Amino acid sequence: MHGTHDENGEHEELARRFEEQRGQLRAVAYRLLGSASEAEDAVQEAWLRLSRVDGATVDNLPAWLRTVVSRICLDLLRSRAARREELVGQQPPDQPWEDGAGDGADPEQEAVLVESVGRALLVVLDTLGPAERIAFVLHDLFAVPFEQIAPIVERTPVAAKKLASRARHRVQGAPVLPGAELARHRRVVEAFLAASRGGDLAGLLAVLAPDVVRRADPAALPAGAALEARGAQLVATETLVFGRRARWAASALVDGTVGVVVAPRGRLVIALRVTVVDDRIAAYEVIADPARLARLELAVLGG
Repeated sequence: MHGTHDENGEHEELARRFEEQRGQLRAVAYRLLGSASEAEDAVQEAWLRLSRVDGATVDNLPAWLRTVVSRICLDLLRSRAARREELVGQQPPDQPWEDGAGDGADPEQEAVLVESVGRALLVVLDTLGPAERIAFVLHDLFAVPFEQIAPIVERTPVAAKKLASRARHRVQGAPVLPGAELARHRRVVEAFLAASRGGDLAGLLAVLAPDVVRRADPAALPAGAALEARGAQLVATETLVFGRRARWAASALVDGTVGVVVAPRGRLVIALRVTVVDDRIAAYEVIADPARLARLELAVLGG
């Protein structure tokens, strides 16, 4: 009887120590997977694995748990990548326009998570290979040393460092504009987004050039809508109609210049390529075709 009591006490102590780590583990898993419900499942799976080992044999519980969660996430990312290969050329699923729709996650919680990581960063992380994503997230976002990352991604520490470096270049991108010009363009695009979110027609007219041109993929528009719209008044009015999408929009580097990603729950569904002339938007193109989206060079705007 006495042994059972001890075992219960040990189990409770292990559960308490696990709960202390849960928030950190969830933060790691969310950045690795970009899905609140999948992150929660990965953390739960880590607890199941911990409850099957002798807690006394684990020297450094936080590091052990982080490694286990990262390996679970790596497996999920690899199977997701394999599924994507199978789905190439098939119709994309319905666009997830409702935050949290179909993800089994609480929309409020998901919105907080997306904001905490940054919508653009989640979109760019999604373009990385599984091992690159693990190496970058663990090292650059959680300061895990490469000696600890190496066994997770089944590489040497030097190779793990290269993975993170390659991912960092992707995340930071290569702006084609000098810094000052990039910052000016970003201010224009941010003003456009703020006016779109706020339903501010005057704000939109102030930021659009009088002869602005909006082009769009058919997939981005309601059936029968014109693929091209010209003139500030028409484009601004139309932008307000689509305004609710601006809730899920963030500025990002799109093919080296300041553009916009629209990403409910951090999943890219639309990108805007924006042309800024004399501190106004002269043109923008709305890209929604999955094949075109996949070819874009996307990166996070610094600062």
